[in-house]
This record gives sequence, C-alpha cells and structure tokens, in this order.
Amino acid sequence: QVWLVQSGGGLVQAGGSLRLSCAASGRTISTSFMGWFRQAPGKERDFVATISGTGGTTSYADPVKGRFTISRDNAKNTVYLQMNTLKPEDTAVYYCAVFTGGSIIKTNSYAYWGQGTQVTVSS
Repeated sequence: QVWLVQSGGGLVQAGGSLRLSCAASGRTISTSFMGWFRQAPGKERDFVATISGTGGTTSYADPVKGRFTISRDNAKNTVYLQMNTLKPEDTAVYYCAVFTGGSIIKTNSYAYWGQGTQVTVSS
C-alpha cells in the first residue's frame, strides 16, 4: 500500500510558476515510474508527465513540453512537478500516481492516486 500526499498549487497569474510535490509513504517509490495527470472541469483526466524510478527517463504531454519539469528525490520519497510559464489553460486539479504497467498516458495504468491539488492560472 502506498499513500501519496500532494502539496503546492494555488492561484497564479499567467506567466508565473508553481511547484507541486507528491510525497509517498507506506513503501518506497524509488523503483516505480511516477506520473502526473490533470483534470479540468467537465473534462477527462489527462496525462501530464512521467518519470522513471531513477529519474533518468521522463516523458511529457505536448501541451506542457518545455514549460513543465518532472523530477524526484528518492531520498525523500517525493516526486515534483515544476510548472513554468503557466497559461490559463493549465488550470485544473493535478494528481500524482504510481505507474503499475501498460500505457504511460492512460489513467488505468496507474494506482495509488494522490488527493489532487488545484492549480488556477488567471489571465
């Protein structure tokens, strides 16, 4: 069993930055791919980014490439999402999760979801 507790997020003006954190407890996540997703009101939960256990492999959704950076600190059992040059269309609830197998962009490939963190970008 893994518990993921998210922090960060909030309200920011367009062009600003935020960093989300996802701290795991229960067991180490150092060998697990981890992912970030987001869900805007009335829309499906979409893939944002993923990172391998060592941090050496990352992947991003096209809308966030070049602006968002996923990273991890395995000593702290924590994964991060640094979000720069934020746009109003980035407004959503952001979730972290543990990859369990399958396609990295599919929600059903993940388990042990965090509680979600609201990110609101004003224009």
